Amino acid sequence: MSATQHPAIRVVRDRTIRIKVIDDCGLACTFCHNEGTPVTADNRGRTLLPFVTGPGKTGRVSIYSETNGVGFLAAKMAPDMSFRRAVRTVTKAFGANEVHLTGGEPTLHTEVSALVSAVTGMGLSVGMTSNGERGRQVMPACSAAGLNRVNVSVFGTTAEELQAVQSERFTSAGLAEAKIRAAEQTIRAAVSNGVKVSVNIVVPGMAHVDRIVNLVEAYGQFADVRMLTSIQDGAESIAAISEVLARVGAEPVLRTFTAGTSDERTLYRALGSRAVYVKRLLPVRLPDTCASCRFNNNTDCEEGYYGIRLYLTDQGEYMVGICIQRMDLCVPVADLLKSGIVEEVQAFKDSEVQRLTSRYGAAA
Repeated sequence: MSATQHPAIRVVRDRTIRIKVIDDCGLACTFCHNEGTPVTADNRGRTLLPFVTGPGKTGRVSIYSETNGVGFLAAKMAPDMSFRRAVRTVTKAFGANEVHLTGGEPTLHTEVSALVSAVTGMGLSVGMTSNGERGRQVMPACSAAGLNRVNVSVFGTTAEELQAVQSERFTSAGLAEAKIRAAEQTIRAAVSNGVKVSVNIVVPGMAHVDRIVNLVEAYGQFADVRMLTSIQDGAESIAAISEVLARVGAEPVLRTFTAGTSDERTLYRALGSRAVYVKRLLPVRLPDTCASCRFNNNTDCEEGYYGIRLYLTDQGEYMVGICIQRMDLCVPVADLLKSGIVEEVQAFKDSEVQRLTSRYGAAA
């Protein structure tokens, strides 16, 4: 099939909850949204607000925390009864059958395999997004616990490429090279332990095209590659992705809409048979919650409605979030069922499945 032809289309209902299990991270990406929360290490022990929004002593940033109204720091979750209760409550309320572990960096969590085991013990599928810092060490145990897939965020094949998207903390080429090796080892450990692997690559703009092409060529041999738009860079990011697709001779195969979220991705075949995905964010809004939002326009709302997130605050309370740009909308899990969020989100999913199926067909 040629690149000028239309790919097949699939519509799937959103059934995933994202869980921020830890805030710690050993990288300092300049585009990091940190799931909407401030960098905990830069704010721990502070008695006066506002939070430090970065870059602080860690060099890390949380690009929305200065404007999103967030009122808590994220704490590390433990595989205890409170965790199980919160996950069970939220997944049942939203009809989810999968949770996705995020951070920070989940592989830095000393009990990450126990978290995976706790979730799979509820009959849920588990995925993870990781930059691979300790993936080689934890992947065997996570696989044994039932980890289904891992999305490894990779930022370069050389120290210079990684440093291009990091804060000044990464002036050490040796440190950058160690992080690159760790990501490579994580990918190989996942593959060898039977965990599905996708390589996530954020594409900020045209200056990064050569770097992204190198990554597609390097990692596409043994893993799916997913290019993600940089939500801060908008049109420039989209243009850069188009250039990468042209450079690697990509041909579109399948376009998937996740009904009830802003997530849309297209599968391409490139460099022969290699799988390359492009993930885009669509201008999707919740009908009531988003209607009066100050960011509800074509420029300020950068993620759209992406789905439900679960947090643990530094005060020990589990919270449900619906937008990383509006963390003031978070509600305690204890108040979720009377908040109106469940009804709005579930009705929205129903309407999106119907709308997209009517337009494209092929619902799954």
